[in-house]
Amino acid sequence: MHLENIKAARENIKDIIVKTPLLYSNVFSKSCNNNVYMKCENLQITGAYKLRGALNKIKSLKEEDKIKGVVCSSAGNHAQGVAYASNFINIKSTIVMPKTTPYLKVQSTRDLGGNVILSGQCYDDAYSAAKQIEIEEGMTFIHPFNDIDVIYGQGTIALEIFEDLKDVDIILCPIGGGGLISGISLAAKEINPNIKIIGVQASGANAMKQSFYSDKIVNLESVNTIADGIAVKSPGELTYSYIKEYVDEIIEVDDSEIVDAFLVLSEKHKLVAEASGAASLAALNKLKVKNKNVVSIISGGNIDMLTITSLINSGLVKRNRLFCFTLELPNTPGQLMQIAKILSDSHANVVKLDHNQFKAANKLKNVQLEVTVETNGLEHIERIKTNLMDNGYIITQMY
Repeated sequence: MHLENIKAARENIKDIIVKTPLLYSNVFSKSCNNNVYMKCENLQITGAYKLRGALNKIKSLKEEDKIKGVVCSSAGNHAQGVAYASNFINIKSTIVMPKTTPYLKVQSTRDLGGNVILSGQCYDDAYSAAKQIEIEEGMTFIHPFNDIDVIYGQGTIALEIFEDLKDVDIILCPIGGGGLISGISLAAKEINPNIKIIGVQASGANAMKQSFYSDKIVNLESVNTIADGIAVKSPGELTYSYIKEYVDEIIEVDDSEIVDAFLVLSEKHKLVAEASGAASLAALNKLKVKNKNVVSIISGGNIDMLTITSLINSGLVKRNRLFCFTLELPNTPGQLMQIAKILSDSHANVVKLDHNQFKAANKLKNVQLEVTVETNGLEHIERIKTNLMDNGYIITQMY
């Protein structure tokens, strides 16, 4: 029954939705000893899978409801999906977003025709404000995950996966509220009852995982993760029921693992994903199987440049690709040149340098030098430190 409805949803949205590519990853395959394929919803129109569910829901509304317009709450991707879908069929949309939403997502939603209202610190706060607007203005609330038409729209991803790869053993899917994994599991389990559907949650926002293993809905008091797209405090009742029935397991990943997956995806595949979009890739090394065909859903790619910079730098530090240190130098000519020569001889590329007299312990005689260099790893860092110490310099490693 669900599969037929998901096929109908695909017909309903096919005039807009892009069939996103399913790309084989040699890099991720080697790291986890499985055959890894990436379903690139970061290349979808609006940059995320959310357009599928929003469009299916809005196109299914009665004409009198379309006239009144729609309202939704979102951390970003659902917002853009609702705005795009509403603009496409020429109805008004009001989007309530948390005040913490990255600027790119806010501006993109406005550019797509949505009337954006910023309210609260997380999705759940925005949800309360949107529900109030629904009551006051008579608009139709478009839930980001706890709605069957939205779920069926997201499930169209599974149809595309099986068209491109018939022999799928595992689908890894990020979970926020649960709409994406609900739709995918409803379709996939009807197509192949033996397939394993594994959810992925950030450790700082693991409400659905706690709910899944305690057999009751667990609400979190707060969430804390870089993966803002899946930072949901309260799981949906409908999605929880589907996940309990159709999902096999939920894996938890921490922010550092997400950053590492983001860096590999960017560096090796030249693909950009938001943190929540990279969560399924972060879970690959936690699989307990080998030589299986695994599909990781890259759920979105809407990320601003400042966040990209932060994630890249964080990943480079973790991999010992950036080395930052301080030392004090006599405040006399030529001292900086000596440090530059040692670093050059050590094949260390300077990316940042701060020469500041007022940070030195002895401000009358010395200056503090803070240097950040690009390195080839831990061994290279140790060689740089040894070369500096052999020349009489005492350094303090910052990171």
